Amino acid sequence: MNPQVKIEYDTERKIRTRNKTYYRVNHWPIWIFVFFLIPGPVTFKLFAEGFGGNMVWWLAAVLVGTGIAGLRGRLPGSEPAPYIIRFTEDRPNPLYRRICYTFAWGAAISYGLLNLVGLVVAVTTGKWMMKQIYWYGYFPVVIPVWILGALGQLPRVKPSTAGEGHERRYFYGTVWAMCIAQPTVGILWKILPRNHTSDVIELVTFVSVLALVGWMSVRGLLPRTRRILPGEIAALD
Repeated sequence: MNPQVKIEYDTERKIRTRNKTYYRVNHWPIWIFVFFLIPGPVTFKLFAEGFGGNMVWWLAAVLVGTGIAGLRGRLPGSEPAPYIIRFTEDRPNPLYRRICYTFAWGAAISYGLLNLVGLVVAVTTGKWMMKQIYWYGYFPVVIPVWILGALGQLPRVKPSTAGEGHERRYFYGTVWAMCIAQPTVGILWKILPRNHTSDVIELVTFVSVLALVGWMSVRGLLPRTRRILPGEIAALD
């Protein structure tokens, strides 16, 4: 085992018997955001032009749907009590978790990849074509991810929770990378002048942040990216 990779044993983790109310509520905005991003081209229009029109109704539907699911404990993190598992034990992965994490993977991969393509196009052609890229590229990218999720071939979406000790590392590493890289480039877009040099800076920054966060995740330096080795019992979050 690589000594540079931080690990923890599940027997050393504090076991929760119940999730506190604030813990459950804090997970709700995460899933609001995930499901709000599903209609990619429409959501991109929101970021480009502002909030309004059909997005109001879509947000309302997402709020109602995720709110009901959260109250029923059918969103990851919103359960009244966490799972207590053995990481080597083959336990069924609940359907609601598989659905939620499938859409989370879809959002992380599709938005990250399309934004990267948009930056590359801007640098190589001098033209920003993000609207067209999202319009024509979103569903060809995200649908295969959804299919992999439906087939149980994505981390945290598999039929069994036996691999959670390492699968959650892949998930949270991806989430950290996307949630840091994309806002960083968004800030640069706002403050830098619109020219080729700025486009290059944004592309280099995006790729560099992805690489740095990816490296930190592999080393287990970021929250929830440490590898959990099998032991006795652990709380699944």
